[in-house]
Amino acid sequence: MRDLKMPAERHPEKAHRPDNAQPKKPDWIRVKAPGGQGYAETRRIMREHNLVTVCEEAGCPNAGECWNQGHATMMIMGEICTRGCTFCNVATGRPDTLDAFEPGRVADAVQKLGLNHVVITSVDRDDLDDGGAEHFAQTIRAVRHRAPGTTIEILTPDFLKCGPEALEIVVAAKPDVFNHNLETVPGLYPTVRPGARYFHSLRLLQRVKEIDPAIFTKSGIMVGLGEDRQAVTQIMDDMRAADVDFLTIGQYLQPTPKHHRVDRFVTPEEFASYEKTAYGKGFLMVSATPLTRSSYHAGDDFARLRTAREAKLSKA
Repeated sequence: MRDLKMPAERHPEKAHRPDNAQPKKPDWIRVKAPGGQGYAETRRIMREHNLVTVCEEAGCPNAGECWNQGHATMMIMGEICTRGCTFCNVATGRPDTLDAFEPGRVADAVQKLGLNHVVITSVDRDDLDDGGAEHFAQTIRAVRHRAPGTTIEILTPDFLKCGPEALEIVVAAKPDVFNHNLETVPGLYPTVRPGARYFHSLRLLQRVKEIDPAIFTKSGIMVGLGEDRQAVTQIMDDMRAADVDFLTIGQYLQPTPKHHRVDRFVTPEEFASYEKTAYGKGFLMVSATPLTRSSYHAGDDFARLRTAREAKLSKA
């Protein structure tokens, strides 16, 4: 049995990579250690329902703040991913079979947490014919049934090895927000996201809007991996050409010495400049800070996103 708490067993594909020095984090990156009554209650509900969260698996720096408010990002289809991206702390390997009861457990947890907005993500499941599309759809439907007042945001894999019907299955379940992260600039894909294809991911986001224009689309990138400003602004243009509504930009943080190195820590002032530039390109919503992550403050951001769309439509 693998012990996923051990980095060498969690990331066997990285075990023989040379170590990359982990630079000291600047003051603007530091966060408080997890704790508090809300954190403990969220953790209890997650354990009681045998659910995996990306907050824990990916080592999110915001987990303490979000869990203390009862917000946790559910990660469905197991805790083992079929990809081995060099930035990611989720375990890599051969996943277990899908759990048919998981959608119901997610829905029950959403109801017990009293969430107004929930984010549901997953590992990549290249071992499945549909990449897990039907499991996503079942989870969305289960949450709609158990917690009809909760808005649903999904953060999906790229369905790279599936037919076009996989995406159609997910979109037909009508999530409120469809998020798929481009993660980094195209020039860094071979070293950062080697199992993915930049223009496939971009086209995925574009197709969501073509299938159902009412669904908000969202995507995010990390900075500090070795990109330059020109490449970041080009991604903004690419996303707007694909009609993406919401952009997130956050600082890459290196999980272990075996992961991709941190090229630099981007300053808060640079993030503010990226945000201003992105709004100028027409995004309805932008979150660009060192600690921004895909699901960080997702509920509040969704409310602002909806308001921005209404304001835009009223001017049309």
